[in-house]
Amino acid sequence: QVQLVESGGGLVQAGGSLRLSCTASGRTLSTFALAWFRQAPGKEREFVAAISWSGGSTDYGDFVKGRFTISRDNAKNTMYLQMNSLKPEDTGPYYCAADRSAWGARQPGRYGYWGQGTQVTVSS
Repeated sequence: QVQLVESGGGLVQAGGSLRLSCTASGRTLSTFALAWFRQAPGKEREFVAAISWSGGSTDYGDFVKGRFTISRDNAKNTMYLQMNSLKPEDTGPYYCAADRSAWGARQPGRYGYWGQGTQVTVSS
């Protein structure tokens, strides 16, 4: 089993930055593809970014447009999402997800492990 815990969310003004973290326990993440998703109020869960097990490959949702950077530190069993130039429409809970065979997938159903989420609120 893999337990994922997100942190780093909070309230920030438009144009500001936040750095989210996702730390795993139970098993090492070094062989898992990892991803971030978010869910705006009233909307379906949306793909934000993904990173391969080695960190050598990344993928971003179309709306990111260079504002976010995903990274991982396998020695710390942790993944990060640096978010810059935040907009009010970025508001919502952000979830980390992991799966051994999900690299390249943007569908939430492809990921077997999920955290509880961390809330990001961007004020205008």
